Amino acid sequence: MATAVSINNAINGFAWGTFGLVLLLGTGLICTVITGFFQITHIRHWWGKTFGIMRTEGRIINDAGALSQFRAFCTALCATIGTGNIAGVSTAICVGGPGAVLWMWVAAFFGMMVKYSENVLGLYYRRRNSEGAWSGGPMYYLQDGLGSIKYCKGLGKLLGVLFCIFTVLASFGIGNMSQINKITLNFQSTFLSGMDDELFLGAPRVNWLIGFILMMTTAMIILGGFRRLAAVSEKLIPFMSIAYIIGCLIMILLHISSLPAVFSSIFRFALGPHAVAGGAAGTAVQIALNTIKNGCKRGVFSNEAGLGSSVMVHSNSCVREPVRQGMWGIAEVFLDTIVICTMTAIVVLSSGAIDLETGIMVEGINDATLVASAFRNTLGRPGEWFVVIVITLFAFTTVMGWSYYGAKVTEYLLGVGCGRIYRLVFIVIIVFGAVMESNLAWDISDTFNGLMMIPNLIGIIAQAPLIVRLTRNYIERRMKGSDIEPILSFDKDIQKEAMAAVRRGMD
Repeated sequence: MATAVSINNAINGFAWGTFGLVLLLGTGLICTVITGFFQITHIRHWWGKTFGIMRTEGRIINDAGALSQFRAFCTALCATIGTGNIAGVSTAICVGGPGAVLWMWVAAFFGMMVKYSENVLGLYYRRRNSEGAWSGGPMYYLQDGLGSIKYCKGLGKLLGVLFCIFTVLASFGIGNMSQINKITLNFQSTFLSGMDDELFLGAPRVNWLIGFILMMTTAMIILGGFRRLAAVSEKLIPFMSIAYIIGCLIMILLHISSLPAVFSSIFRFALGPHAVAGGAAGTAVQIALNTIKNGCKRGVFSNEAGLGSSVMVHSNSCVREPVRQGMWGIAEVFLDTIVICTMTAIVVLSSGAIDLETGIMVEGINDATLVASAFRNTLGRPGEWFVVIVITLFAFTTVMGWSYYGAKVTEYLLGVGCGRIYRLVFIVIIVFGAVMESNLAWDISDTFNGLMMIPNLIGIIAQAPLIVRLTRNYIERRMKGSDIEPILSFDKDIQKEAMAAVRRGMD
C-alpha cells in the first residue's frame, strides 16, 4: 500500500504539478494569442451566440442525429458543474489562501480558449458511428489531426488510445465512486445521522441503502440512452444552477458590507507573501507557488478545460460550424468558474471562517465543511440542508456526465457494443462508491484525471495552425461578410453535407 501511494504521488505530482500546470496555462496562452484574444475581442458575438439564443435558436434541432445547442451545452455542464464548484473552491482557499481565487480566474480566462479549441477540433474531426450518431473527442483529433502530421501517425494513435484508457479509469473514480461517496457521507451525516448504523458486509446498512437508491436512479437515466440523459440534463442543470446562484446571492447580500475586504484579500494574497505574517510555514516564494498551483488546479477541476472530456458531448451538437460550438465552450467555463465558483468563494470569504488579515482558517473548520458551515452560521440548519442537497445534485449530474464519457471512449477502443457493457459496469460500481472508505482509490483516479490532460493538450498545440485557420474562416464569413468557402470538416463527405445545410440556412 505504501509503495502504491508513493508511486501515485509521484505521477500525480507530474500530472498536476508544475509541468502539468505550465502545459495547461501555456496552451491556454497560445490559444488566446493565436485567436486574437477571442474571449475578449469578440465577447459580444460569443455571448449573443450562446446565452443570447438559449431560449430561441439554441433549442432548435436541425439534424436528426444530433442534440440542440442548448441541450448539448446542458449535457456537457452535467460533469463540469460538480462538487468542484463547492468543495474544490473550499479546498483551494484552505490550502492556497484567498489569493487562490485570483488564480482560479486566471486559469478560467485561459481555459475559455482551451475549451473553445477543444470544441472546434471536436466538431471538425467528428464522424458518425455504426448507429448513425455523432462521435467526437480528443481521441479522434489525436488520431486524425496529430496523426496527419508527418512522422506522427503512430504517435497520434498512441496518444488517442492513452487518453481513452485514462478516461475510463478516471470515470470509475472521479466520475463515479468519489461522487457517490460524497453524496452518501453528506446525506447520511445531515439527514440520517440518527439511523441504526448496524454493519452489513463491513459497511453501515444505511450506506448500502443510499448506494442502491442511487444505482437504480442512475440506471433509469443511463440505460434510457444518451437522449434521455440529455433530456434530464436540460431540465436539471438550469434548475440546480439557478437555485445555487440564488442561495449564494442571499448569502452575499447578508454580508455585503464585507465585500471590499473580501476582494482586497483575494488580490493581496494572490502572490502569497502576506500569508507569512499570519504564521504560514515556508518562504514567500513557496507560498506564492502553492497559491498559484492550488488556484489553477481547482479551477481545472471545476471547469475541466484541458481535460478534453466535455468535447465528447459537444460533438453531438446539431451545429455544423466548428467555431459556433467552440463559443459554447467559452460560455461553459464562464458560467462554471467566473460565475458559480466566484460566488462560492465570496460566500466562504465573507462568512468569517477565513481570517481575511492572515488568510488562515479559524479553528474547528476544514475544507469539507467550509461552505456548509458558512450557510449554517447565517441561515441556520436550513442553510446546511440547502448545501447538502445542492452538493447531491451537483455530484449526481457529474456521475451522469462521466458515464457518457466512459462509454464513448470504450466505444472508440472496443466498439459500440462494448460501450453498452461499460454502462452496466458503471452502474454496478455506484453501490461500491457508497460503502468504500479508502482514500487511495480517489487519489489514483485524481491522477488519471490529470493524465487525461497531457495527450489532449499536446493534440491542441500541434494543431494550433488549424485552429487559427478555422477561426479566421469563421470571422471572415460570419462577422465580416466575405464570400469564401466554409471549412467545416476534415471528412469530404461530411464537409459536403454540412455545406449543403449551411446553404439552406440550417446552421
